[in-house]
Amino acid sequence: MVGVVGAVAVGAIALRRGEPINALWLVVAATCCYALGYRFYSKFIAVKILALDGLRATPAERLENGRDFLVTNKWVVFGHHFAAIAGPGPLVGPVLAAQFGYLPGTMWVLAGAVFAGCVQDFVILLFSVRRDGKSLTEMAKDEIGRVGGFVAYVAVIAILIILLGVAALIVVNALKASPWGTFTIAMTMPIALLMGVYLRRIRPGKVLEVSALGFVLVLAAIWGGQYVSQNEVLAKIFTFSAPTLAILIMVYGFAASALPVWLLLAPRDYLSTFVKLGTIALLGVGIVALHPTLHMPALTRFVDGTGPVFAGKIFPFAFITIACGAISGFHALISSGTTPKLIARETETRMVGYGAMMAESAVAVMAIIAACVMQPGVYFAINSPAGIVGQAPTTAAATISSWGFPVTAADMQTLARAVGEQTLYNRTGGAPAFAVGMAHIFSHSLGGETFMALWYHFAIMFEALFILTILDAGTRVARFMMQDALGHVYKPLGRTSWYPSILGTSGLIVGAWGYFLWQGVKDPLGGINSLWPLFGISNQLLATVALCVATTIIIKMHRAKYAAVTLVPLAWLVAATFTASWHKMFDANPRVGFLAQARVLNGGPMTSSTARVIFNNRLDAAVTGVLVVMVTLVLVESARQWIGILRGTREAPVKETPFVKTRLVEERG
Repeated sequence: MVGVVGAVAVGAIALRRGEPINALWLVVAATCCYALGYRFYSKFIAVKILALDGLRATPAERLENGRDFLVTNKWVVFGHHFAAIAGPGPLVGPVLAAQFGYLPGTMWVLAGAVFAGCVQDFVILLFSVRRDGKSLTEMAKDEIGRVGGFVAYVAVIAILIILLGVAALIVVNALKASPWGTFTIAMTMPIALLMGVYLRRIRPGKVLEVSALGFVLVLAAIWGGQYVSQNEVLAKIFTFSAPTLAILIMVYGFAASALPVWLLLAPRDYLSTFVKLGTIALLGVGIVALHPTLHMPALTRFVDGTGPVFAGKIFPFAFITIACGAISGFHALISSGTTPKLIARETETRMVGYGAMMAESAVAVMAIIAACVMQPGVYFAINSPAGIVGQAPTTAAATISSWGFPVTAADMQTLARAVGEQTLYNRTGGAPAFAVGMAHIFSHSLGGETFMALWYHFAIMFEALFILTILDAGTRVARFMMQDALGHVYKPLGRTSWYPSILGTSGLIVGAWGYFLWQGVKDPLGGINSLWPLFGISNQLLATVALCVATTIIIKMHRAKYAAVTLVPLAWLVAATFTASWHKMFDANPRVGFLAQARVLNGGPMTSSTARVIFNNRLDAAVTGVLVVMVTLVLVESARQWIGILRGTREAPVKETPFVKTRLVEERG
């Protein structure tokens, strides 16, 4: 029955043309796809390929040290993992890709999550659990070989620094004029500390109690944020400049990496999950209650690559822009970083790995709906840069209307006033458009038009909360990788519980992404701003490395007949990501190719700003090329392993930790 209902819903989305469809079709299709994927596909992987064993002791039990390795309740682990992986991608990417219409994004999010993203997160998590919680780079060295492992390490750490720097800058930009968001997010930190102490010292194991406490306190923090934003004195206290926010974020990243995981990181991520999943559930209820119409067509005229939001055709750019909602390499770092050190039993990896990614994919579906319930003219007015549509409101409205998506300057001014903004033109990046769409749904189903501004600013805070949680977990994961590498030089540095190593490696990682963040905050053309265009490609190249490692281990486990489970997503990622990389480097269209844009600018009037942009484009092209070469080397080394093992000319020892029976009593009920 679920299969039939899902097929009808997917068919309605895929085949309906010429008339708007109801957003409920997307909700029903997603619900059915996720239900079938989790019930059958993840079960197939768990039984036939991974052979999950509930009697096998996990590293959280065997290596428990009260700091990084810690047996943790599965719901807390789920909350931590979901919060850690759910960054800007599932919110921003689908909104930007909506310029192609609702169809490409929806199909990729559903298929990509069930058959690629959830699979990657699940298998990498289990493989790390069986290897004492080793990082992705250490597993690459052990399974692919020293050459492939070294190249993977350099590529992964470089990509991770870029991802963390970009995420930090998004948070700074979201909070620098938002006392509401700053207050609420600041309050989640002492609340998390209280929850950690409560669960560890005051009432050990009472997850339901601490969940209720955290839920009440976070609601109070959200309400308090609104009060702060409306109080002139308090608003000034919680309104920070971009440089100040950058420093505070760096301090938080260091603390989250260095403090015991039970004290700040896990409870804060678990706390964030209340807001994240609660808001998404509320958004789903609003969609069911309002059943809004998707005004964006299934396919727009911009499938030809001339889109105003970003240039490039559906293939490959839709699959690079929509990253985290379908598959994300960053998730593999969390699945081989903090999470495997908290898992109490192997059997929980299915719910945490496959299930948390499924929840993130649901967030992406909601983001698509939020973007597409707006009138297309409004969507393009918000997301199109001034260089494409013009600076003046009347000019921008006329340009967008000429594309066949009518909008007026008066409409945009009315909408801006309704959400409490001066203007909504040229608010590129996807976050404002998501906030407007979310406010539209909530205000029409919960509270009416008078609450539009409240819901808009709540959505901005919600997005910042989403993004900040990848910084803490990402920094800790990078610290683990740095410790793994330095442990080969001096053994004590490789001990995750040795405090000098913890402080030193945490400082190195925060210093790396913090430097790029600081330069980006001080200079609009410098620091992480110069590497911003590499975000999507870098993330998918990271997923390519993760799937190489996963496929190699599956073949070594003598499960080669099931290798297509990871090999097919790997092949698709290689095709999409390498094609996108080639276009970004060498495409003749200056809106697409880095080098083409540099050539065009080099032929015009030269100013200091122009020279910087030319340098940034050439730098982006060079970095893209280096990353592609490194990932290609990992692919080649992996393929050599696969061929040698299948031919019988290469030994295939499985590098798992020997079986140790668990001492934990199996939970029942």
